[in-house]
Amino acid sequence: MKKLALWFDTYAVDPAVMTDTRHVDWLRGVPFIAVHVVCLAVVWVGWSPAAVAVALGLYVVRMFAVTGFYHRYFSHRTFSTSRTAQFVFAVLGASCAQRGPLWWAAHHRKHHRYADTERDVHSPRQRGFWWAHMGWIAAPGNFPTDLKEVRDLAKYPELRFLDRFDILVPALLALGLFLWGGWQFLIWGFFISTVVLFHCTCFINSLAHKVGRKRYQTDDDSGNSFWLAVVTFGEGWHNNHHKYPGSVRQGFFWWEIDLTYYGLWLLERLRIIWNLRPVPRRLLEPA
Repeated sequence: MKKLALWFDTYAVDPAVMTDTRHVDWLRGVPFIAVHVVCLAVVWVGWSPAAVAVALGLYVVRMFAVTGFYHRYFSHRTFSTSRTAQFVFAVLGASCAQRGPLWWAAHHRKHHRYADTERDVHSPRQRGFWWAHMGWIAAPGNFPTDLKEVRDLAKYPELRFLDRFDILVPALLALGLFLWGGWQFLIWGFFISTVVLFHCTCFINSLAHKVGRKRYQTDDDSGNSFWLAVVTFGEGWHNNHHKYPGSVRQGFFWWEIDLTYYGLWLLERLRIIWNLRPVPRRLLEPA
């Protein structure tokens, strides 16, 4: 019963249960598996141009949310914004069903500190492709949010609320889609779109540390991949990012497509965000 109680508590840490970062807790993995299985309902609900458009639209909006806000803002603080906009960004990121903003940022900051070492919980070098891609998420030791890693964010109660009740926003999105367009919108707009979004995001943890060109010498296995950059709106320039995580741009050069940066540039022009941190000039000079 104690383990089951901890299953519901993001912040509780029982040393006997919640420090295992190397084995899957299959009970915790049931909702994750279920979301994938429900996608098979497309056989019964069919498809329509409107349902596919909703799925694509939500993929675009939420990919920008997770890459621009969960990653480049909450994890790396590559730009500044107001507290109101910060909350809106957090809600958009939470709609991706990739846990809360504090959990996401805390794990990502640790990843950069220990990239591809034994202390990196999602390194394909250490545990293989599939563990890096999704297995690590279901390990009990990776459930809690390490608030020490995100002291700058944990001082905001609204962000802690979203992190504590990380299922709330995805559930409201799913309900809204069902009320709007019935089962077809629910299956396409939420389940299929969310699953595709999840795997494309996780390709950066797994595939981007297995393939791609290394422009810069780093201590990890990160590579630059054009195709990963296309599906993740710029995150595929992963070797660039590991060389200098503090830049708002991950496509360092004009020919490196970075759709997330273009969106953030527009938000800057609208004065919603500011202080965008550039790529250091020394990294743009020929070696």
